[in-house]
Amino acid sequence: MKHRSAVLTMIAVTLMWSIAGVVSRHFEAAKGFEVTFWRSLFNGLALVVMLAWLRGPAPLAGAIRGGGRTLWLSGVCWAVMYTAFMMALTLTTVANVLVTMALGPLFTALMARFALGHRLAARTWGAIVIAGIGIAWMYARELSASDAKHVLGMAVALGVPIAAAVNWTLIQHNRGAAQQDMLPAVLIGAMLSAAATLVPAMPFESTPRDLGLLALLGTVQLAIPCLLAVTVAPSLSAPEISLLGLLEVVFGVLWAWLGANEAPTASVLTGGMLVLGALAGNELLAMRERQLR
Repeated sequence: MKHRSAVLTMIAVTLMWSIAGVVSRHFEAAKGFEVTFWRSLFNGLALVVMLAWLRGPAPLAGAIRGGGRTLWLSGVCWAVMYTAFMMALTLTTVANVLVTMALGPLFTALMARFALGHRLAARTWGAIVIAGIGIAWMYARELSASDAKHVLGMAVALGVPIAAAVNWTLIQHNRGAAQQDMLPAVLIGAMLSAAATLVPAMPFESTPRDLGLLALLGTVQLAIPCLLAVTVAPSLSAPEISLLGLLEVVFGVLWAWLGANEAPTASVLTGGMLVLGALAGNELLAMRERQLR
């Protein structure tokens, strides 16, 4: 895939990832671990159908049974990403979780540098710093770590950017001549997440409307975009994928404005513009470098 197409696909991925907040505003009874369980379960069911269509039932089963260490480690990373976000939200504020997750590009850049020996362009380092400042600016007034529960919540949320950094680095490492099919890892992650949250999610309280919305999240907010992210990952650097992933926060604010009438504050708009400016500047400078080469 050409770089421009990969970037556009990744932007579409973040747009789908970002609908979780506005959809969750319309739950009637589902909350906490139950949301994570049903979302992961529906994610897994959708992935079984899509991967069976793409790979065939027998090859899919064989890929999972015979999956090597890289595939299963990636699956564990997906499971942590699916689960830690919702767990963190039950312990601390949304602002604390989002600002913690904004560390993702920095962790990914460091992981790629030390694990793969990738040198990062100065423009990308600058974009990581500016985008991180933008996310912090958006939620600076709502940040809170005044008690142990908030600190624990931020520690749990830290699992998301760490798992993402490991995952994107694994996928980058796997893109050699004998690369392994990493799409089944998304399914492994969904099943591990559903299994881990089954007991804490009981007793179930979701209404039929909630289950319909959770099926929407499992399919449109997780299954489809996660498969697309794995597909385009070999065409982008690991830090670039993580940096583009910050668009999820900006799009999430936009969805909440349009779908839940939650108008953003001036600080949110300013921080969002910083994030968008950092991402756009990084991509424009990268495009110019490729044209000069």
